[in-house]
Amino acid sequence: MPLMPKRIKHRKQMRGKMRGNATRGNTVAFGEYGLQTMEASWITARQIEAGRVAATHYLRREGKVYIRIFPDKPVSAKPLETRMGKGKGETANWVAVVKPGRVMFEIGGVPEELARNALRRMASKMPVRCKMVHRRHGL
Repeated sequence: MPLMPKRIKHRKQMRGKMRGNATRGNTVAFGEYGLQTMEASWITARQIEAGRVAATHYLRREGKVYIRIFPDKPVSAKPLETRMGKGKGETANWVAVVKPGRVMFEIGGVPEELARNALRRMASKMPVRCKMVHRRHGL
């Protein structure tokens, strides 16, 4: 089942701007290896779920997969073959706004080669260019 908020304050949001780089969530915090985005984009709840399924299937339930983004932005769409006007459409799907540098997924408890292949499979499900990063110890 795709991710979405349990409850929200406002049903519809404006599209907004995606300027600048990520200042939060740009380091590996929970696992050992992470998947970092290099472009700004909307990641839908279905894409997040597809990445999670691909990684857990490849890892055969070894280690742990952490999802660091949450789709909390509603995107509205009007039905097909509807005339213009009559207000804004209903919520069609939920997206997470990611900026360059944001760590979207993390993997821990598995060897590097296994994590690298799992993150490569996750990256193929994402609509943005990604790179693999690892935790920096001793800062």
